[in-house]
Amino acid sequence: MLLGKVVGTVWATRKDEKLTGMKLLIVRHVELDYTLKNSYVVAVDTVGAGAGEIVLLTTGSSARQSEMTEGRPVDAVISAIIDKLDLDSK
Repeated sequence: MLLGKVVGTVWATRKDEKLTGMKLLIVRHVELDYTLKNSYVVAVDTVGAGAGEIVLLTTGSSARQSEMTEGRPVDAVISAIIDKLDLDSK
């Protein structure tokens, strides 16, 4: 799983019918200290995330394990909205 920040939305009027009704968000990867990386992913939102939120991404075949994405052509899914992150500084 990866951390990311929601930075945009993808609108696609023509798409695979199995994607109909799914919200597609652009997520920029972040470090554990929330520093932005220069990589992005388009992910299906399964938790109601919005712009500016830090989220947990699930990618690969695991992205198709949620109730909403099972059997659908997705490779990245937002599976949680992060409230707080605690790091051991040792």
